[in-house]
Amino acid sequence: MAGEAARRLQALGLVLPPRRPPTAHYAHARRVGDLLYVSGQDPEFPDGSTGRGRLGAGMSVEEGYLQARQVGLTLLAAMQEALGDLDRIAEVVKVLGMVNATPDFTEHPRVIDGCSDLFVAVFGERGRHARSAVGMSSLPDGIPVEIEAVVTVTPEG
Repeated sequence: MAGEAARRLQALGLVLPPRRPPTAHYAHARRVGDLLYVSGQDPEFPDGSTGRGRLGAGMSVEEGYLQARQVGLTLLAAMQEALGDLDRIAEVVKVLGMVNATPDFTEHPRVIDGCSDLFVAVFGERGRHARSAVGMSSLPDGIPVEIEAVVTVTPEG
């Protein structure tokens, strides 16, 4: 990993988690023209662990924010794997954030801000994106947050 995005991550003291192979017949990311579609990712940590929990049932908004930031790092790792260099990302177009939450939980946007804030910190204005933040009655394996993204990619060269 090289370039401005890598320097910003390093300055923030953040490390991309290692990528695990997909668990079924899908790809972490799929490029179509100048768009890169990144599959929903979970909060994977550098030590190989994955976040667990539910917002409104023992997990605070602040903890959810940190989990969403970690999902953002996992998304960046998938982008890095697909493109070879995060500086090839022209802009983040769209983010869909899904929050594992109780029916009475209403702070979904504040949780997904963890990912959105990370993208702006890494890419500046190129990281500002359209976004949806929704609640789910459950997510795979009890993860607290799953996020997918669409980004535009600069040509190689």
